[in-house]
Amino acid sequence: MNRREKAAWLSVFSNVSLMLSKFVVGFSIGSISVISEAIHSANDLLASFIALFAVKKSTVPPDEKHPYGHGKIENVSGTLEALLIFIAAAVILNEAIKKIHQGSEVEALGWGIVVMGFSALVNIIVSSYLLKVGKEEDSIALEADGLHLRTDVYTSLGVFGGLLLIHFTKLNIIDPIAAMLVALLIIKTAYDLTKKAFMPLVDTALDFNTVATIEGILDEQKNDFIDYYALRTRKAGRESHIDLHLVVSPEKNIREVHNICDKIENKIKNAIPYAYVLIHVEPVSNNSKTLD
Repeated sequence: MNRREKAAWLSVFSNVSLMLSKFVVGFSIGSISVISEAIHSANDLLASFIALFAVKKSTVPPDEKHPYGHGKIENVSGTLEALLIFIAAAVILNEAIKKIHQGSEVEALGWGIVVMGFSALVNIIVSSYLLKVGKEEDSIALEADGLHLRTDVYTSLGVFGGLLLIHFTKLNIIDPIAAMLVALLIIKTAYDLTKKAFMPLVDTALDFNTVATIEGILDEQKNDFIDYYALRTRKAGRESHIDLHLVVSPEKNIREVHNICDKIENKIKNAIPYAYVLIHVEPVSNNSKTLD
């Protein structure tokens, strides 16, 4: 089992524990804000299974049906997680509005305060680990899962604070209001995650700094060729796909040209982990751009 799979399994186990504890306590004390957090954790659990599937599937080598590999399964996973977060927010908002109209009384606040504090602590640890591994391994699925759980940290702390306020003020209306604030924060996270996970599905170019790195490497090697043009980049999960046209002198033989391409490819791969580079070599063309 690789590092990414271990991180995904950790997320699954932590979400199972937190979901069960929140549901038991939430229904016991009649707190919609705690129950809303349980729903959020159930949502997180499903997202964790999706992330686990994605990190396992994305490492499968290219095959006949998927000659470019399976990297984009991680972007699909992240987009699905964002959709799940939106759904969870809608459920929480609906329940909170019902509680405001019907009224409710929260009992045994101590247990709710304890479980929300414990939940926040666990999710701080797990989400930090997932975000760390996701960044180091360039896994959008793990990063999405980590952001999902990081939202739980903030929402758990919000519910924790709301229950404390109820304890001191005896105003039960704070409970559904806290749940609504939880839902709004969840929606913001879902929106940010959607942007990050979905854009690579439509072959968006790599970020500005990464493209600048590629251009810098080409500029360093400009004495080996005449020109380059039509540089294209895209992201697929943790994989970066790069292709370009390289204009070389007709005086160079095949071996020399091959060595030049190898040198450029290796420099790009050393600078950008999990990069796949395709270079099309051709003679001087009017389409090419002049290197400064």
